[in-house]
Formats: sequence, C-alpha cells, structure tokens
Amino acid sequence: MMAKKPPKPAPRRIFQERLKITALPLYFEGFLLVKRSEYQGYTRYWTELRGTTLFFYNDKKSTIYVDKLDLIDLTCLTEQNSTDKNCAKFTLVLPKEEVQLKTENTESGEEWRGFILTVTELSVPQHVSLLPGQVIRLHEVLEREKKRRIETEQLPSTSLEDEREPMEDYVDVLNPMPAMPRIKHYKVMSVGNNYTIELEKPVTLPNLFSVIDYFMKETRGNLRPFISSTDETLETKEFPVTSLE
Repeated sequence: MMAKKPPKPAPRRIFQERLKITALPLYFEGFLLVKRSEYQGYTRYWTELRGTTLFFYNDKKSTIYVDKLDLIDLTCLTEQNSTDKNCAKFTLVLPKEEVQLKTENTESGEEWRGFILTVTELSVPQHVSLLPGQVIRLHEVLEREKKRRIETEQLPSTSLEDEREPMEDYVDVLNPMPAMPRIKHYKVMSVGNNYTIELEKPVTLPNLFSVIDYFMKETRGNLRPFISSTDETLETKEFPVTSLE
C-alpha cells in the first residue's frame, strides 16, 4: 500500500484570515485526531503548530480556531502502541493534563513529533525517522523559534517616552510586578492599512486587535491592555486610529 500524500496547506486567503487572530509563526500543519482529558473519544481537527501553541480548527477552511493548547510547559511526549499500523499515537504530558494525539499515517506522526519536540525543547530530536529535507526544516524552525524567544524576552524591556507625538498610536500595557503593576507605553505607527510596533525589530500587523493579541501571545500574558478604573466601573482605554497622509 502506498503511503498517503501529506495534506495540502490551507488556502492563502484562509491563512491571511488566521493571521488576524494570532501573529505566532506557522511551523507545521495537518490533520490530527485529538483526545483531551475531558472527552472520551477522539476529535479530528485541522491543526496548526504556531510558536509553541497548537491551534485546532474544525476543518481546513475554518478561519476561527475552536480550541488551542499551549505546549510551552510540555513535560514529555510519550509514544503509544497502536493497533493500527498505518497511524501513530502519542501523548503530550502537561502539568495539568495529558492530551492524546493520533495521526492518519506513521510519516505524519514522525513529523508532528519532530516539530513539537523541536519547539518545546529548543533542539532537534535525534531519534526521529525523517528524510534529510524534513530534518533541514526542523533546523530552520529551531532557528526561527530561538529568534522569536529572544525577541519575546526583549519586548518588556523596550521603553518609550510618554510624550505623545502626532500621527502615532500608542498601546498602553500593564506589566504585572510582584509589588505593584507598572504601565509602559509602546509606539504603534499607522502605515497605510497596517500597524507597526516600533521595537528593536519592528513588527507589522494588519489591525489594532492583532497588535493587542501580539503582546498577549508573545509575552504569554505578562503584558496585557491597560484598563483604568473610574467610579468603581471598569473602562477600557480607546485607541485612536490615525493614518499617514
């Protein structure tokens, strides 16, 4: 029996729509059968590995994910014996749950295992049965993830003066500290239809929602939008939308 061909990636239009939800880089994608602790059976999802997070979609053309799983604190990945020789099964052991995954063929199982271990352990696993080209992809993803982690660590230390200049948007974020929260300002430039966060390496995103999502995802919740309290009610600060002539 011939091995199944790997699934084609999601259409470019769908890919662009998903970018509006998360700015995390896409490393690998395909169908996975997933069984979480609260469910008895497996559910088939189109799955994306972005950064160290798995995003689950009902199908390849869905633009909104129905669930996600953060793997940053992955304890280990254990392989399971499968009665079906044409698929692979393994368990993701996390601090608060164990998630069972099953692939539609053994080759994609090795790929999923390789990519997940690469981004969580920050090293390419030695004992994976992959072709040379696939191993090269793992090394490329490893370098991208290392670079992303470095940029993430640099985000909270990037400071800007409080002076407000014309034709610029600012995002106020709350940086939780052990003693007292601290507010920092980040400059966001409106350029055409996009927004650029002025960091050491500028980041360009399609809308302000993606800007907020970027801070939340890249800092794993260490930075979040500033919410001011007025007369015992919470009022979210509005972000002025401006454009460059």
